[in-house]
Amino acid sequence: MPTVDYKRAPIHYDVIDRRLPWLRGDGDGGDAIVFHHGLGARADTWCGWERALADRHVLVRLDMRGHGRSPVPDGYPWTLDALVEDLAAVADHAELARFHLVGESIGGTVALDFAARHPERVITLTVSNGAHRGSGIRNLSKWARIIDEGGMAGWSAHMMHERFHSGAIDDEAWTWYEAQQAEVDRHTVLAAAAALVAADLTGELSHVTMPVLLLHPDGSPFIPVAVMADLNAALPDSRLRVFAHAKHGLPFSHGPACAEELAALLRGASG
Repeated sequence: MPTVDYKRAPIHYDVIDRRLPWLRGDGDGGDAIVFHHGLGARADTWCGWERALADRHVLVRLDMRGHGRSPVPDGYPWTLDALVEDLAAVADHAELARFHLVGESIGGTVALDFAARHPERVITLTVSNGAHRGSGIRNLSKWARIIDEGGMAGWSAHMMHERFHSGAIDDEAWTWYEAQQAEVDRHTVLAAAAALVAADLTGELSHVTMPVLLLHPDGSPFIPVAVMADLNAALPDSRLRVFAHAKHGLPFSHGPACAEELAALLRGASG
């Protein structure tokens, strides 16, 4: 598991390279896909995307600060700027000059901001259940009370029903997701959520000129479809796919279907 020491603490990421030998590129990173998860998730959240993508692409999956194997350094500034810098540090350490970028939830906002700042590095952008304006995000204000009353385990139990319809994932996957989500600490969740709510990338969207795929559930309790539709309308080269009977855990519950949408975009981008 590679790590980049940045801001006095390591950021861990996985590199999965199972490309077919005759489909390997020239080593410049152009066939790599970088994944940034959201709050409460971790790099393994993207495991359902591998089958559709790993034969042609190197998959780089980071653990966001305070999640999985990436600790939070003392005094870490929970801002969108800092999260974008973390993403850039991983891409630089992995020696990726240009790559495809995927982000979900707050990771989608980070990915969108990175693409606006560094359009020359992003070949395609995919945002799943994300937003460009924090003011349109709902139901975050009650998180502090839920954590104070039930701890992180109580917050995680609450979040499971915000992420998944009953039966959307099997019992083993539910148990795993709930347990790893509860490992995130209170400050990380609340500070990152505050940074997300403060975000407004409306003025930066004209810089996002690469092909963009927007994936969204029809039933997210946090981000209405209308917010994603506004983002789709504001981007110069974008398409929106809304998944029926899905909640905010879309990249996990519908991983293979989401990956097939991305695979189709990448085939078009390389054609």
